[in-house]
Amino acid sequence: MRATWKPHEKHGELTERSDLPDSVFAFPKERKEPMTDAKHVRNAIARFDQTIGVSDGDRELAFANIKKAAEHYGVDMTETDWASPPQPAGPRKTARSPLARRRRLGRVTSASAAEDEADMAPDSLAADGF
Repeated sequence: MRATWKPHEKHGELTERSDLPDSVFAFPKERKEPMTDAKHVRNAIARFDQTIGVSDGDRELAFANIKKAAEHYGVDMTETDWASPPQPAGPRKTARSPLARRRRLGRVTSASAAEDEADMAPDSLAADGF
């Protein structure tokens, strides 16, 4: 399928979504997933398989549009076929703070974040079994 995506860049002006041409959307008929920069392309990649109410033909066109926009903005894609949802190249890992880990595990008991941070001092980590 031939992509319909075209770059749209108005420098120095804020552009409302309603002002964007259909050609900047991954799904142009539905005006879903605008791709005006690399960040929006990565977002369209991440949300490709979450888009509902579209046909297989719409998905095929959207994949072609995402691929073209990714090439334009230098976003790497590992997928070559729309049947398997496109993913950005390489895992994107974020470091979790010890406090975030304790919150996730339900080990934070104080109401004060400052107290929680103090609890996470290196000396207290050994006592907590970390």
